[in-house]
Amino acid sequence: MSTMEARVALVTGASRGIGRAIAERLAAAGAIVVAAARGEHAQDTVAGIIGRGGRADAIAMDVTDDAAVTAAVAGILERHGKVDILVNNAGITRDQLMLRMKRDDWDAVLSTNLTAAYGCVQAVLKGMVKQRYGRIVNISSVVGQAGNAGQVNYAASKAGLIGLTKALALEVASRGITVNAVAPGLIETDMTKALAAGTHDEWASRIPLKRLGTAGDVASAVAFLASDEASYITGQVLAVNGGMYL
Repeated sequence: MSTMEARVALVTGASRGIGRAIAERLAAAGAIVVAAARGEHAQDTVAGIIGRGGRADAIAMDVTDDAAVTAAVAGILERHGKVDILVNNAGITRDQLMLRMKRDDWDAVLSTNLTAAYGCVQAVLKGMVKQRYGRIVNISSVVGQAGNAGQVNYAASKAGLIGLTKALALEVASRGITVNAVAPGLIETDMTKALAAGTHDEWASRIPLKRLGTAGDVASAVAFLASDEASYITGQVLAVNGGMYL
């Protein structure tokens, strides 16, 4: 894969799991990674990257706070001069059947998973347009494509990201900016590792490749779309689900 030397990448939700793997993968490709998370949660991610010889900064950023996002991006521009890559990864779940779902849980998921992506894109887009280069990758989900009972709010937010991706791709293509989405399936994370062995095996049996994905599988897809090798790809959804949804 082509080098990302001198590219500056902002990754939200970079403290653990998929977000951490994405930050590490981009740093390994040579990017200067700005790992964003609430509080100081991204510090461990950055320490690991620096320990392996990479370049990274940690920033405290609540993606649902427009003022905090604007201030954070201003700080990145002051320190690094630009943002070349934006990965909208931050996300939460508040699962419940529709009949029992509270409005607060709907609002929280849509705010964090979808509206926050809008805010982060707005904060970096002017600079990308000016430099006539940018890579925006939104982390959607197989649930946004196929749906899942008990996750109406999550599915809506992730489907919304796909719509955002396609519409934005059309708006900014003439400026040398690509916008794509990655839709992970069932991925090995802290949450799935806590599943009982029988349940874990049952889920794996439903996947054509007969295993859960890894955070690294998702990170590799993101790194490709963020690279110059994907310069003629925009408005697409790259499914990383082992054939779970075809």
